[in-house]
Amino acid sequence: MLNLFSKPPYRIGVALSGGGARGFAHAGALMALEQAGIRPDIIAGVSAGSVVAAMYAAGLHPRKILELFNGARFNDLAEFTVPHGGFFSLDRFRRFLSESIPVANLEDMPIPTVVGVTNFDSGKPEAFRKGSVSEAVAASCSIPIVFQPAVINNTRYVDGGLLHNLPAWAIRDECKILIGINCSPVRARDISRNGLIDTAIRTFNLVAKSNAVPDLAMCDLSISFDDIAELNVFDLSQTERVFSIGYEAALKALRSTSIKI
Repeated sequence: MLNLFSKPPYRIGVALSGGGARGFAHAGALMALEQAGIRPDIIAGVSAGSVVAAMYAAGLHPRKILELFNGARFNDLAEFTVPHGGFFSLDRFRRFLSESIPVANLEDMPIPTVVGVTNFDSGKPEAFRKGSVSEAVAASCSIPIVFQPAVINNTRYVDGGLLHNLPAWAIRDECKILIGINCSPVRARDISRNGLIDTAIRTFNLVAKSNAVPDLAMCDLSISFDDIAELNVFDLSQTERVFSIGYEAALKALRSTSIKI
């Protein structure tokens, strides 16, 4: 925690929420910010937001982030396994991250990067700032029950969105202006969708929507996307559409804000 009278070390911070496949809206929003001359001095992400945050901070253009997932399917990144804390393993996803992100450790990122996770053993939120990028991001994406918890230094970690789906709390005191980008809207759903995995995801989304409210209140500017609420969090077939929604929403938010960024 910084001294109340000290000057924040960074001018602009960006916090990216979780949201699964909806997270491609983050890449679109970051491109809109770039075109407006706005680049984060520090960036934080949770779950899907941590994927985009890490790739962007490592130097990948938002369009390149989108291209990396073109044609990908859920089964390309996750592998069904004998249930042991979760139905799917994220080993494939870790390898994908290691191959796609040109920086191995968080402390070496060109843009300071914070990955929000949930310590499953202590029940408290944590923010990784050092260590393996792929391990931290995979941990932040480990939705309970759906994915096996990640084990780092003999501690189990799960999706950061379980307690804070928007990691504003992790960097609020470190930046003068904080932009929060939230891609986890929730709408009414057909009762026919009641499978085990669907129920787990729905439960998690409701929790994430609720716990993001205090973090959104910490932001000087918030950008949200209601048009992607119907999108399944594992549906990678609409990445271009989601990217465009994020881009347009960010442009609209920038036009309407009175905050000088």
